[in-house]
Amino acid sequence: MNKKIDNKSADNIRALAVAMVEKANSGHPGGPMGGADFMHILYAEFFNYDPSDMTWPFRDRFFMDAGHLSTLMYAQYYLLGNYEKEDLANFRQWGSITPGHPEVDVKRGIENTSGPLGQGHTMGVGAAIAAKFLQARFGDWMNHKIYGFISDGGIQEEISQGAGRIAGHLGLSNFIMFFDSNDIQLSTSTDEVTSEDTAKKYEAWGWNVVTIDGHNHDAIRKALTDANNEMEKPTLIIGRTIMGKGAVATDGSKFEGHCELHGQPIGHTGADYEKTLLNLGANFENPFDIFGDVSDFYKNIKKEKIAGAARQKANIVTWRKNNSELANKLDFFLSGKLPELDFSSIVHKEGLATRAASSAILSYLADHVDNMIVSSADLSNSDKTDGFLKKTQALKKGDFSGSFLQAGVAELTMACMANGLALHGGIIPVVATFFVFSDYMKPAIRLSAIQELPVIYVWTHDAFRVGEDGPTHQPVEQEAQLRLLEKLRNHSGKNSFLALRPADSAETSVAWKMALENNSTPTGLILSRQGIKDLPASNGSRYQEALASDKGGYLIKAVDNPDVVLIANGSEVATLLAAAEILMSKNNVKVNIVSIISEGLFRLQSKEYQNSVIPQDKPKFGLTAGLPVNLEGLVGDKGLVFGLGHFGYSAPATVLDEELGFTGEKVSKEILEFLKTV
Repeated sequence: MNKKIDNKSADNIRALAVAMVEKANSGHPGGPMGGADFMHILYAEFFNYDPSDMTWPFRDRFFMDAGHLSTLMYAQYYLLGNYEKEDLANFRQWGSITPGHPEVDVKRGIENTSGPLGQGHTMGVGAAIAAKFLQARFGDWMNHKIYGFISDGGIQEEISQGAGRIAGHLGLSNFIMFFDSNDIQLSTSTDEVTSEDTAKKYEAWGWNVVTIDGHNHDAIRKALTDANNEMEKPTLIIGRTIMGKGAVATDGSKFEGHCELHGQPIGHTGADYEKTLLNLGANFENPFDIFGDVSDFYKNIKKEKIAGAARQKANIVTWRKNNSELANKLDFFLSGKLPELDFSSIVHKEGLATRAASSAILSYLADHVDNMIVSSADLSNSDKTDGFLKKTQALKKGDFSGSFLQAGVAELTMACMANGLALHGGIIPVVATFFVFSDYMKPAIRLSAIQELPVIYVWTHDAFRVGEDGPTHQPVEQEAQLRLLEKLRNHSGKNSFLALRPADSAETSVAWKMALENNSTPTGLILSRQGIKDLPASNGSRYQEALASDKGGYLIKAVDNPDVVLIANGSEVATLLAAAEILMSKNNVKVNIVSIISEGLFRLQSKEYQNSVIPQDKPKFGLTAGLPVNLEGLVGDKGLVFGLGHFGYSAPATVLDEELGFTGEKVSKEILEFLKTV
């Protein structure tokens, strides 16, 4: 322990944060200046990882919630050798590896993308659940910690309620979170927006809570030591810090604790940039330099971290020798690979709702995929994830031997924790709720897509046929929102999301197969509440024909020289089949019928394949229980989509089908009217 070098290290972090923001003329300097002491003590003395092997699976992990404090992370990891001077100088610039808000980059220490407040620490809770799940299966040697860093804004975001409740309820003693409590937000002081007692709130959720001076290094050490020794509860360390710690005005007087220091270069505030750097011990001419003795100190820290990791790795080698079967299983979990699965062996009853078919598949997966965690937002008996739950048990405090997470009514929290499960590694996360409540999940879905995480979303009750529950529970516009994500590319150049709405039980089996095999983006399964007539098979095996879904779309019914091509997905495919029978028997109209489980995937196929399924020279009619825009791109300018352009109504599903025009007879009349116009 060297107070002088500790203070200089923290001041170096402050100076670097200030310089990055000033050069970029954009950013948030005040928060990093306040959080520097905690970061230095954490990484210098407590954080266990291997600087020479940043992706080591058994490292501690740091989840940043306050993404606007990115310079705090970049400065800390610069001291540890993960960034070069030029990287910091290029903060927030095109092509830099130091973006304005952190983007997941494990090899440089960035475990999660953050920015939308509240989600970062909730992903940390998910990672802590993953660690507990794996520890329960492979032994207490797997005792790495998950650290979170949260600001006043993250505490205020509603998602913190769900994350705090679940972490406390499950007793996530491996989760340690620092609350940078400086009483300042972007546009106000916190006393203008809240008067809650944060400590008592977290204590009520079952957390161990300690409040300290966030600039007192001994207090930080004691809090972290106690938190690491805590065996029953997650820990919240409330660090009372000063916004813009170390900032001074032109006359050299302190200029700390001001709201204006939060979100702009300090040269634009009452503080003086040059005087502040000098006050912090930095060289104004070379503000991105690491102080000489700080550099030497951190070189030794790196050596100590590598040595500590080597000792732990040696212990793991011994465990592996004594537990070869378990070791192989652990390696398989961490590989991201799937076991051999035979979806064709799953037998479905006739005419099932696709949610019921999904239940049978989940029951099969519970017996064959040991590293899957399924979660439901208090709807397992309705979204039919109980097919999985019946083969396992819920995770609970002190017992993580089960594989089901009862999230309670907390859709956003649940989805965000799933992102954390995926980021940790070794886990296949599945989350489920009603499709209409995907609205609650959108911020986390977006981060799933940005981070390219293979989270599987199961959404049931997919259309107005929810029925009696009425328009609040009947999704209409939700599919269109998900289809937009299919059109949005991620930074790897791929469609950022895969949305699958299967037309019957066989397509549901294939959709699950596609979801599990998609390890580069999130997937959504959109499933029906009501039973659906199984689509006919021309070769005897409906499942084998449904495998063509992996191209995004295929022909369900084909004739030579059709008069019209009918296009749908989900429940509406069966409705089109019923309409086609009427058209052929009564009007001698020949039709092709296309099931498009995913337009985004279909558009990735060759033009030849797309044209073979949906020929350009034929009239095209689409049917959707959602907004017409769902299929307008497929039918083209001269085609017609019959869809729903309004909210639903409360009535039995069969009545709604009749009243809204979604029966085979009524759809056949719509098709005939359309054909009169072409």
